[in-house]
Amino acid sequence: MDPVDAGVASHESFAHPHRNVAVLGVQPGMKVADFGAGSGAYVHAITDALSGTGTVYAIDVQKDLLRRIKNDATKRGFHNVEVVWADLEKLGASKIKEQVLDLVLISNVLFQLHDKHVIFEEAKRILKKGGRLAVIDWSDSYGGIGPTKSDVMKKEDAIKLARRSGFELPREFQAGAHHYGLIFRVKMGS
Repeated sequence: MDPVDAGVASHESFAHPHRNVAVLGVQPGMKVADFGAGSGAYVHAITDALSGTGTVYAIDVQKDLLRRIKNDATKRGFHNVEVVWADLEKLGASKIKEQVLDLVLISNVLFQLHDKHVIFEEAKRILKKGGRLAVIDWSDSYGGIGPTKSDVMKKEDAIKLARRSGFELPREFQAGAHHYGLIFRVKMGS
């Protein structure tokens, strides 16, 4: 088994951004959005994979986190990070044009949303035909880390929502000791 697909050692509680970005196949020149960018861990892993090319859109509802992401990117010499304040439970909120992105990442966000369907619709709206959507989220509640049991977005439910929005699931991967990873593709003709 490829060490990337093997996932994270069982003692790690969280997903490993650089390892997961490698699985996602981020290549120089791509345009990628991180929905719910949070602390920016995935934004930084993506910028590393892009090698200063392409664009990363860090999208979050928390303005202070977006400022930190932009400042960190600037300090690291990455000028290809765009921060976007948005409520991703509103279609069109990302302000990104239709069908321009290669990849959208939704990591550790679904369990926090009330209207989960909209985030899938927004991803589909901005992805190119054949573009990919990666979903990484908690597989369960783990005694104080991650979401409460009632807030966990089960993998099967995430798959149903994505399919409802016109995605197909060509691949799953081990995203961490307590996370599932799903890579969807926009269905042709959707």
